[in-house]
Amino acid sequence: MEIDPQLVKQLREKTNAGFMDCKRALVESGGELETAEAILRMKGIASAGKKASRAAKEGIVASYIHLQGKVGVLVEVNCETDFVARNENFREFVKDITLHIAAAHPLYVSRADVPGNLIEAEREIYKAQLKGKPENVMNKIVEGKLDKFFSTVCLLEQAFIKNPDQTIEDLVRSKIAELGENIVIRRFTRYLVGEPVPAEA
Repeated sequence: MEIDPQLVKQLREKTNAGFMDCKRALVESGGELETAEAILRMKGIASAGKKASRAAKEGIVASYIHLQGKVGVLVEVNCETDFVARNENFREFVKDITLHIAAAHPLYVSRADVPGNLIEAEREIYKAQLKGKPENVMNKIVEGKLDKFFSTVCLLEQAFIKNPDQTIEDLVRSKIAELGENIVIRRFTRYLVGEPVPAEA
């Protein structure tokens, strides 16, 4: 079922829930905004979303080295208090994030971090592939392909390697609900021995 992006935006504004959570809830509710909001509340996502607006200035920087030193990951994950930053559950979650980044090779934390020129370039490629199709059909397919692209390059939208039925964003929200604090994956770097170093801007 195709969901109007404006509906997703409205639901996000009402609940602070993540993009994919809102989209799934709207699909499940047949596009009914209030029903979708109720679905999010039942899953505990809306309340986690409210916590997600709170400042997260504590946290840890964690590292992970894989394949006998061939792959390395550094990640900063923030929470609200030093108490949670020292919590074993939180640290285990951060470790899972470093393992996931090493294995899944995301390029950005979220779609908001993807450069606009890269998104436009992808869009143009998809349009060229679909040349000749009616514009309304083409636009729907292009948006679907862009969603697939984001789910490949954006950490939060990737399927969690330990549980492919759950995205990293789902995992973050479940930890927010569990620990009672906002949690933010702020940034990460992944190193692979021998890979080209990007030119300085």
